[in-house]
Amino acid sequence: MRLFIAINLTQEKKETLIDLQNDWYDMGVRGNYSSEENLHLTLAFIGEYPDPMPVMDALQNVTFAPIPLQLEGVGAFGDLWWAGVTHSSALEAVAKRIRRALAEKHILFDKKKFNPHITLLRRASVDKIPPVSFVPVSMTVDTISLMRSDRGKDGMIYTEVGSIQAESSD
Repeated sequence: MRLFIAINLTQEKKETLIDLQNDWYDMGVRGNYSSEENLHLTLAFIGEYPDPMPVMDALQNVTFAPIPLQLEGVGAFGDLWWAGVTHSSALEAVAKRIRRALAEKHILFDKKKFNPHITLLRRASVDKIPPVSFVPVSMTVDTISLMRSDRGKDGMIYTEVGSIQAESSD
């Protein structure tokens, strides 16, 4: 199964991003838009892995406090368009701890530099992102999820396999 570790977004944040996608669509931009239920921020991509349990075991050793997360701007990697998030040392640190925990358990993952973003559109039909504005909705991350990715007839289907919770501040 294809696995990745992610932050799932609140409904409010998803709605903001869907509004942004709709603006692009209304401007004539075509491509493969990410569905609302698939909007997330990947912390580590594992890829094909036979059993999620060793991954969950590794995640159990990762602790984190609630992390504030705010949208900040849009950008592109070629024809893949994304929404960025405000730089956060807490987010960077938890991504690093997750990757270290995976490495310690000899679980292979994509070692690309962590570049936090939320994929909105693949194979954009135009080269330049049209100017748009959106309200920078913030949320607090208190759950990190192990996700499974399956190909469905209408695209990818992401399913939570397990999760870890932030430590309470009590």
